[in-house]
Amino acid sequence: MSDYIYMLESHLSPDQNRVVAEVQKAAEPAGINLFLTGGAMRDMLGGFRIRDLDFVVEGSALKLAKTVCEQSGARMIAFDENRKSAELVFPSGVTAQIAMSRQEKYARAGAKPQVSPATIQEDLRGRDFTCNSIALSLNRASRGLLLDPMNGLADIGRRELRATSAYGFYDDPTRLLRLERFRIRLAFTLEERTRMQVANAREAEVEKLIPPRALAEEMKRIAMEDSPADILKALDEAGLLVLFSSSLSGAKLNLAGIGKFEKLARMLPDEGLARVTRFGPFLYALTEKLTPRERQAFPKALDMPKEDTDLWLKLEPRAKKFETALRSARLRKPSQVYHLVAAAPPDEVLLLLYRSTFKPVQDRLRAYFQKYLPAVQEITAEEWAAVEGKPGTPRYAKARQDFVSHRLDRRPPRKPAEPVVPAPAPPEPAVVPRVRPTGERSRGAGVQSGGTLENPATTQSKQV
Repeated sequence: MSDYIYMLESHLSPDQNRVVAEVQKAAEPAGINLFLTGGAMRDMLGGFRIRDLDFVVEGSALKLAKTVCEQSGARMIAFDENRKSAELVFPSGVTAQIAMSRQEKYARAGAKPQVSPATIQEDLRGRDFTCNSIALSLNRASRGLLLDPMNGLADIGRRELRATSAYGFYDDPTRLLRLERFRIRLAFTLEERTRMQVANAREAEVEKLIPPRALAEEMKRIAMEDSPADILKALDEAGLLVLFSSSLSGAKLNLAGIGKFEKLARMLPDEGLARVTRFGPFLYALTEKLTPRERQAFPKALDMPKEDTDLWLKLEPRAKKFETALRSARLRKPSQVYHLVAAAPPDEVLLLLYRSTFKPVQDRLRAYFQKYLPAVQEITAEEWAAVEGKPGTPRYAKARQDFVSHRLDRRPPRKPAEPVVPAPAPPEPAVVPRVRPTGERSRGAGVQSGGTLENPATTQSKQV
């Protein structure tokens, strides 16, 4: 086994490893060359967590994507007919992109590229930054071979962002936005020559040529980042945030709200599908300080697709029903709260965490994430295997639900009461006999004696 294959398998989650196997299984009979590229390779070699899987094929990518969906149960959530690429989400929640190995030529800055098939080496040389221009062969004959024509591995080691071409920012000005996003996420510095290329492109004002739809797509990617507040702040300082909306700059940029959003988003599962659903709550927080008119103009200025606009503008009305259910006094058991929240859309859960003012709602949501969900995640594979029924059947689903309910609702066994040991009585004070000196007369005794023992508790002496 190649060292890079071993490194890849070690960095991937079990679900991601299964996705790699599924794509390989679909590509091999078709006889097309398959490579893992882009962000997955950059994150693996840089020691970062791999979020998404980017596959490139020397052949028909869309045909391969359809085959993968048929064999694995994955769903195609987006595709680009021009670039011949498709985005898939698998039943496990893993997201992946399958794209054709291609060359892109631009008639002018910011124009729609003319796309043509190319070899994997040509594809890598035409990418944005060298850290993204690395590929790993997944083919039987060359499995594990690392392709790095732009020396991106060295730049990853130096933690530098370096553009692959002097004209990259002119051809595709959206790279100016991606540069800030990668710089914040990876904590990389900007290579000096690339810094000069950015300055030249900004002097030519190529950022004004970015199409509105490309701005909307970039905003979706920012919403899926771990630190969107830092990225928005960097874009604002670079004078690029006004491209999205002139209303977002200055005091109306809700950095405090976005900071709160990103902290709450970390409570949700960290998988591709859950990250996609952050977009609606993210826009809710981002535009919170805008006027109704400015909020209405925002999606129009970005040429935002209706389905994306609905994820945002219709989110609050959708979440009200879920909020009402969470406030119900009928929710008395932990299992009732668990099943209700587990079945709710993640964007509604995130929105209520962000904006709900009802204490029962906040308490139950936090109990779900801090107590009930961890308790279910602690159930072992052996315990799940003991659940009756065949997986995938209604009977099994019901038995699984009952098993979880029993686990959450059971009371911890009471500890036996310890016997109460009475405290020992304090010892009585010792009686010290007092010797009455000669010449002392005992009250009421009427006699004088020398050396007579008296009890001071009952006898009072008197000096004669």
